[in-house]
Amino acid sequence: MILFSSALETILENRITMKKLVIDAASENIFLMIITKDDIYNITRDNTKINYEKLTIFVKNLLNSHSLKINDINRIYVNRGPGSFAGIRNSLSLVKALYVSRKIDYYCYSFDDFKDQKDIKYKDIPNLCDKFKIKKNLINPIYLS
Repeated sequence: MILFSSALETILENRITMKKLVIDAASENIFLMIITKDDIYNITRDNTKINYEKLTIFVKNLLNSHSLKINDINRIYVNRGPGSFAGIRNSLSLVKALYVSRKIDYYCYSFDDFKDQKDIKYKDIPNLCDKFKIKKNLINPIYLS
């Protein structure tokens, strides 16, 4: 019984300390958010061609500004569209690179996945992905024509 209790405590502790990164470069603005147990940090940048090329730098700067490293991130949530082809392509490329190099699981969501949900906030994305059973490590982009 003690082993089970100890294992359960470890699992719960890991869930509590989990840090999540939300990336949305499909919309009018590039939006990044880090969700920790105690805080939420975010930045917004104009969605321009020049800024697509700086997406990695934006993520790094957001992490650095809050004394975090990419290895601190446990999960990534990335908007798969519909939206800007270049924004989606670049954000998915970044997420896939992080998965390959750091084994950080990712979830590709679309606001269309969250049927009948109103006033969705970025901080709700991880819970909505769980609720709507968004598959882990699956890329299926939705580009605007």
